[in-house]
Amino acid sequence: MIFVDTSALYSLLDRNDANHAEASRQWRRLLADDSHLVTSNYVLVETAALVQGRLGMDATRDFHESIAPLLAVHWVDNALHAQGVSAVLTANRRRLSLVDCVSFVVCRRLSIDRVFAFDPHFSEQGFLPPYNHGAAS
Repeated sequence: MIFVDTSALYSLLDRNDANHAEASRQWRRLLADDSHLVTSNYVLVETAALVQGRLGMDATRDFHESIAPLLAVHWVDNALHAQGVSAVLTANRRRLSLVDCVSFVVCRRLSIDRVFAFDPHFSEQGFLPPYNHGAAS
């Protein structure tokens, strides 16, 4: 299983994003490898809002119709939300979001150690990229 974060999804959709080419390359490889891609409903909401606000409705439609259906969604319940809130308050870091902290909990709960993300918070938490950097495609 590979967890998919907003940072990767946004990079995939924004052709002007610095990580777009790498996101596209990894996405194609993940799909070709028939990887089991997991995300949370919090990531879906965060991505949809970001894409709609920054890229517009065509990109939003592309996200909802072409990308989101390829992801298995882990739905955040009250207990998971509370764990995320506790983690973000304990970390006491302005730039570490509730969505990130919930994502970390989801990954640990599902024993996921690989993430498709460009957010450095994931590597800080010990998560690995889906493929080794520079590995042959």
